[in-house]
Amino acid sequence: MSRVKVAVLGATGSVGQRFIQLLENHPYFEVTHLCASENSAGKTYADVMKKRWKISSDIPAYAKNIVITTPDPEKTKGVALAFSGLDASIAGEVESAYATAGVHIISNSKNHRMDPIVPILSAEVNSSHLDVLSSQKTKGKIITNSNCTIMGVTISLKPLYDLFGIESVMLFSMQAISGAGYPGVPTMDILGNVVPHIGGEEEKAEIEPLKCLGKVENGKIVHADFPISAHCNRVPVFDGHTVCVSVKLKKKTSKEEILSAWKNFSGEPQKLGLPQAPNPPILYREEEDRPQPRLDLETGRGMTTVIGRLRPDPILDWKYVVLSHNTIRGAAGAALLNAELLYKKKFLG
Repeated sequence: MSRVKVAVLGATGSVGQRFIQLLENHPYFEVTHLCASENSAGKTYADVMKKRWKISSDIPAYAKNIVITTPDPEKTKGVALAFSGLDASIAGEVESAYATAGVHIISNSKNHRMDPIVPILSAEVNSSHLDVLSSQKTKGKIITNSNCTIMGVTISLKPLYDLFGIESVMLFSMQAISGAGYPGVPTMDILGNVVPHIGGEEEKAEIEPLKCLGKVENGKIVHADFPISAHCNRVPVFDGHTVCVSVKLKKKTSKEEILSAWKNFSGEPQKLGLPQAPNPPILYREEEDRPQPRLDLETGRGMTTVIGRLRPDPILDWKYVVLSHNTIRGAAGAALLNAELLYKKKFLG
């Protein structure tokens, strides 16, 4: 069976680099176009990335000689799907142009996330939200990732929400510097320091999980109804977002019931055996000092959500720690998993 031809938009950025790494030898998708700014257009990917490739493995051979174009549907004809790692300053307009041209978009940008007919898709959490794609009027459909910080949080909340109900959540994030992109946070700001503000993050952390955990009604996504309070902080860790979560549940629940809910959680990606799907999607660490980015970040090839330190909360009901890989599970890996789900569900023809 022939593979689906795809483009990577924003191919030179940190998320774009992850896309290119993860798409090497993919059984469903063939990368035929790489897109970036005018400064890179007309040059091969290898030439542009000589000093800009920031992943420990080498640039995949398939990508080296692809000549970069600007992100324009007219310049990437023949692709059925585009993975977007574009900056939010241009993503909205470019992604809409691709959808109008009949190209499906899997976006890591924030621009379309709050549109009620655009899913914030977390493949294990809300695959039913694909039902709203029929409400989009363009031939190509737009699907988004969530903010990288709340990807693991939402996965951890999903089984609790389904089994016990949720009344309220408080979260405190410790976010890696790679989440700011390259060149990222200035050394003098972050070295030996914690920065207690990341523009726009707290607002996204307080609303996006509610959309992810919502339901489809009359062709639109209706948000879940409980409050979330978020504190978001940048810390001097290279990769991996760690989040301390406290949750008040509607149903009185034991520690054993919560651990069982996490252990038994799985979704459509696991059922379908998708290539990028982690198995298990959630791993609970019993050690009192885990999870840690240095020790646990690569669990499940960076796709598994690692949880630890579940214990009673004297103000809410329970508190725990979540770790997820911000550029894999929180970005390119999640987008690829969403694309695999589209492929298996026959959305790509």
